[in-house]
Order: sequence, then C-alpha cells, then structure tokens
Amino acid sequence: MSTRILVVDDEPPIRKLLRMGLATQDHHVVEAPDARTALDLLGGTPVNLVLLDLGLPDMRGHDLLARIRASHPDLPVVVLSSRDDEPGKVEALDLGADDYVTKPFGMGELLARIRAALRHRLAVQGERAVFEVDGLRVDLVRRLVRVRGEEVKLTPREYDFLRVLVQHAGKPLTHAQLMKAVSTSSDPQYLRVYMRQLRQKLEQDPERPRILLTETGVGYRLRAPEDSLPA
Repeated sequence: MSTRILVVDDEPPIRKLLRMGLATQDHHVVEAPDARTALDLLGGTPVNLVLLDLGLPDMRGHDLLARIRASHPDLPVVVLSSRDDEPGKVEALDLGADDYVTKPFGMGELLARIRAALRHRLAVQGERAVFEVDGLRVDLVRRLVRVRGEEVKLTPREYDFLRVLVQHAGKPLTHAQLMKAVSTSSDPQYLRVYMRQLRQKLEQDPERPRILLTETGVGYRLRAPEDSLPA
C-alpha cells in the first residue's frame, strides 16, 4: 500500500530529491514550501507521515511541529535538522517528533527512519510483551531480562529505564524524556550512570554498544530488531 508523506521544506531541490527518492519505495509525496501551506494541506489531505525541515520562511519549524501535535497527536513526524543543531533536535523530540535525520543525509538512512517512525506509531496501542534484539530478551509481563539465555538481575530503577527504552525501541529519547518517564532526578549525570550500568549488564562490549546507543547531544536509542547497526 502506498504511503502518503507530506514533505515540508522551502528548498525546491530538496523537495525534488525527496520526491524522487521516496517514490522508489512507493511513497506518494505531497509538498509544502512553508508552514502555512502545510497546515492547509493537513486540514484536508490525509497523510501517513510528515517530513519536516526545521528551517521554514514563515514559522519556526518547532512551532509548526507543536501545532501538528495539537491537531494530529498520532501522526508520525520525522524532522530534518542541521548537523550542529543539537538543541534543535532535542527541542523537536521533546515536542513530540518521532525521529530526526541530520543534513546531509543518505536516502537509505532517511527511509529507515521513516519505516521506524511508522512502525513505532502502529505499535503504540499494542505494546509488545516480549522484546528481543541481538541476544537481549525482555519479557515485560514477567519482568524478566535475559542476555544470551542467561537471566540478568536489574535494580528496579535500571529496569524502569530499560522498560521505557523497550516501549520506544528504535526511537531516540532525550535525557528529559527518559528522566520524566521514570520520575527521577533531572541531572543528566544521573542518567549517564544508569545507562553505563545497563550497558555493563546487557552489552557484550560496553565500550562499543550494539543495543543501547548514544544519540550525541540528544539522549539514547534502544536498537529495534529491524534496525541495522550504525556505521
């Protein structure tokens, strides 16, 4: 089935590139050069996902994202950001973006992020009871964690963090989102301690994690079973 994607970007060459690349995967592209056009289209055109550039001529991309979230809370949104705009990525994720892709990006990476965002939104209402990736098995019903078949004992707080990451597997979570989800200290150092402890227990090589990945300047992402490893 064709997926309808709204591309919001003020640069015609970028829109053309995205239109051509997305069409190869049977995605139908609707284009908006500015926020006003995007809002008009969303008011009358069914779309499955929004690809949003944060640099728009008539409105901050973050403000448009907030309006999209208010009117379409379940619509997946993947933002496009510049390489050095880490605060912008964090703000977008905190506002409800499902993921981000940093410019310049490869079409393969973008398509993977789109697939992950669509999968995540489909899974929100039907949370998987058992999660498995790269030797890690988490049974959310029985609260059991196994690594390569061996049961791993986690502290209650470690398990709370892992549960949140499993529930959002494949999606980047900011430091603030993780801390809020477990109702704990807002000090990022506190979070880093727990992520380091989890890696010691879950990863074959904690110094080169394959499961619990760092999103530099943003937060963390638990690799989903369908996701390839970062280059």
